[in-house]
Amino acid sequence: MIKTLHRMGVRSNMMYGAGFASIGATVASWFLSMQFERGGTARADRWGLFIGEWAPTFFALGVALRLEEMTEEKGREAPEFEEQRADIRQPARAGM
Repeated sequence: MIKTLHRMGVRSNMMYGAGFASIGATVASWFLSMQFERGGTARADRWGLFIGEWAPTFFALGVALRLEEMTEEKGREAPEFEEQRADIRQPARAGM
């Protein structure tokens, strides 16, 4: 699923942004529910909790996508890295 999201163009910073937006939406929904609904604090708390439960999911997806991005970056750098490792492994020949 994460690879599919990554291929679709979804990036980790988008998910982190969605997580923070969810936190803001939680506060806004709680406040608006308190002001405009007759359900009182209990109803406002339920709205706040409902939307607030999205934030950890968005942050977890952001972390998973960041790991995918790092794996992709590492894959692009691998040939150069392998050349450097080959140079390090070859023993220096003395007297030549």
